[in-house]
Amino acid sequence: MHTQPSNRLKRAELQSSKIGVLGRGYTSLRTIVAANARNGKRSFVAAPALPVDAVAVKGRNTRCMYFRCKRAIDVILACWLLVVLFPLMLVIAVLIKLESPGPVLFVQHRVGARRRIKGGRLVWLVRTFAFYKFRSMIQNADQSVHEAYFRDFREGRADGNGNGARFKLNNDSRTTRLGRILRKTSLDELPQLVNVIKGDMSLVGPRPALPYEVAMYDDAHFERLCAVPGITGFWQARARCEVSFEQMVRMDIEYTRHCTLWLDIKLLLLTIPAVLSCRGAT
Repeated sequence: MHTQPSNRLKRAELQSSKIGVLGRGYTSLRTIVAANARNGKRSFVAAPALPVDAVAVKGRNTRCMYFRCKRAIDVILACWLLVVLFPLMLVIAVLIKLESPGPVLFVQHRVGARRRIKGGRLVWLVRTFAFYKFRSMIQNADQSVHEAYFRDFREGRADGNGNGARFKLNNDSRTTRLGRILRKTSLDELPQLVNVIKGDMSLVGPRPALPYEVAMYDDAHFERLCAVPGITGFWQARARCEVSFEQMVRMDIEYTRHCTLWLDIKLLLLTIPAVLSCRGAT
């Protein structure tokens, strides 16, 4: 069960707007993880506590029609893509099982948001959800490696192993041979179509962050959570991970402030050549 956000409302200045942060975060949130390798049963684990419960930007239009149309497009396109790409996904699943021990899917806690209208005001309830990817690493890979890298990236110290500021870690020794191909072609992201159908994600939106990434945010960074997280977005389509942390956040916030159906379609179309060229993918 999800715990309810507290009623305490903190205020913080965000340029010319106000954001409200409800409470201190979820402390007993539970989410589904991968099936147990021994008995095939699903288990539950406690998700990491988040630094905020909700984010709201004062004066922003609720835009209900936009979000309803966006959701309809998400479901229709995601279902169609799953049907079309299912044979390819089945082949990838078999190859993963043949190459290395471990599950086909990598399931991870990511931070997302759900839209709510409270008193005529648009509020984004911050939550974690089970995020799906094809496994591209060895089983039980050390996750502290990425946490340390992200801390350096957040502070502007990471250089992506000689390729300038990068959101993704290059030459990761934890990645399998097949995993490198999946990442290079972005095929490891295909299971997130299930996240889109479930409503945890959208086709277009800010990339869902990890809880330890959100824990390193400054107050102004929380505005990037004012949208349903997406498979692709502004910086994925235009910069392909070759941006600094502040640039990434700025582009995501720009999207949350000015998102339209036309912008969503434009970003989806821009993503196709970016993925096919493998530019910036690792």
